[in-house]
Amino acid sequence: MKILTLNAHAWAEEDQLNKISQLAEFINTHQFDIISMQEVNQSIQEEALTTAELEHYFATDSDTVVKKDNYAYVLLTQLSEKYYWTWVPTHVGFRRYDEGLAILSRTPITQAFGEYVSHMRDYNNYRTRKIVGIQTVADGEEAWFVNGHYNWWDDEQEPFKGQWDLTESKLARYMNEPLYMMGDFNNVAEIRGQGYDYMMSHGWHDLYTTAAQKDDGATVVKAIAGWANNSQPLRIDYIFSNRPVQAKSSTVVLNGKNGPVVSDHYGVAVEIEMNT
Repeated sequence: MKILTLNAHAWAEEDQLNKISQLAEFINTHQFDIISMQEVNQSIQEEALTTAELEHYFATDSDTVVKKDNYAYVLLTQLSEKYYWTWVPTHVGFRRYDEGLAILSRTPITQAFGEYVSHMRDYNNYRTRKIVGIQTVADGEEAWFVNGHYNWWDDEQEPFKGQWDLTESKLARYMNEPLYMMGDFNNVAEIRGQGYDYMMSHGWHDLYTTAAQKDDGATVVKAIAGWANNSQPLRIDYIFSNRPVQAKSSTVVLNGKNGPVVSDHYGVAVEIEMNT
């Protein structure tokens, strides 16, 4: 099974339409089974998609309105294979977008959920955060795939620790099955005593550390929003499992070396065997 996670920085990129086409070509080439994306934006003022256009969309909330320029939908129109998908809005992004989380699956989605993992629920505040999860059959085994985009360890109003505690409370009901947690965690693996160590102390398994083949894992290599003073490579985008898994490989992609650069984050691609 192949999993890709990417903070898409949707519609905030220069030459965005060309980058979407480049990402679509990359996905078509590698045929990922699960694709997890953060900062999946749509214009607040855009028209809604029709029911026919949402044929393979699985709603987590009947009130969610998916717009015609939803980044995930535009990407899907350029994929060579059919993907089932879901998207949840989390907060207003860049003052003009519904910013949200998307998961794409090559196999049908049997269940899906969207849950708040921030105590704050102000849609106009970027500190408001959710997770989105889907259940599907991958490599013959039923499993959950969950996508999140979190605040920083030392955020004064919504620190990461509280959000992760809420995440684990929301995931408790799904932990009897294989569960993969992925996304942009905004916590650096190499900084001791903060978010990464906190997650690891709760029994999660980082597929990067278990991978038989891997690189340096860094997905942010410059100053970006949220890391304005950064000048070094950071590993902050992860794919975790709730049980021990031996990954075949973990590779930084969409970095100009393994695929084109399409966002201010690089992506992480992991290949695993579901029965290991």
